[in-house]
Amino acid sequence: MKRILTAVILIPLVLVLVLWGPLWLQMLAAWIVAELALYEYLVLADASGAKVPRWLVLVCCALLFAVVYWEPAFLLATLGTSALVLLGVCSLRSPMERILHDTAAGFFGLIYVALPLAFAPMLTGLENGTSLLLFLLVVVWAGDIAALYVGRSLGRHRMAPRLSPKKTWEGAAGSVVGSVAAGLGIVLAGSRLYRHGIELLFYAQPWWYWVGMAILLNVAAQIGDLLESAIKRGAGIKDSGTLLPGHGGVLDRIDALLLALPVLWYALLLRQAY
Repeated sequence: MKRILTAVILIPLVLVLVLWGPLWLQMLAAWIVAELALYEYLVLADASGAKVPRWLVLVCCALLFAVVYWEPAFLLATLGTSALVLLGVCSLRSPMERILHDTAAGFFGLIYVALPLAFAPMLTGLENGTSLLLFLLVVVWAGDIAALYVGRSLGRHRMAPRLSPKKTWEGAAGSVVGSVAAGLGIVLAGSRLYRHGIELLFYAQPWWYWVGMAILLNVAAQIGDLLESAIKRGAGIKDSGTLLPGHGGVLDRIDALLLALPVLWYALLLRQAY
């Protein structure tokens, strides 16, 4: 019940933000989520043996969002500078044998958590970007819900017991079906709205394109979920946090998006190139 109530509150807020929120507000919301998720990641990193300067990584995250919003051309330089500053600070504060470990753990947090979320709002600036971002969210959410209920009722064969004992191949298959069904549903809804003169959502490609995209994003989301499970199990921690009742931490809630978002970016780049 806690899981359902949390979703009932958060999902409408996210949908309103994506569909009607200005870019600066979307970026602000994504930054807050990134800072919370990054802090949870740093706790996991510390439990794994690293001692990352949390304040510095969180400051670098804020700087990363500012650069993506105002001067995206400086992104690579910002990442490089962040890595060097982290190395310098860790060299001064960490034991010699842990300098590289602490630096790498902190910098990976920026790549793993902050960078994908920083680019999420920028999708809305692309042609039909709002439609794409909403498609991504719906596909990932639907796949997560389908995996949960199909896995609980029909799950028999463990998919990756070392990383996530509760995940099953039946749940994974149900997740793909759920994502495809939800993806086609939102594409159909967008097309009907467009035919009635409501240009809220628009999907120009044929249905089979969106089926393929839904499968691709679902697979990426499931792998992203497993990757976060690997980090947590390596740290000996069940949930990344307790901020979201029924869902665990913020990182637990967005882990699938952290891989699905870059995959969507690369898919769009490949489509533009070819």
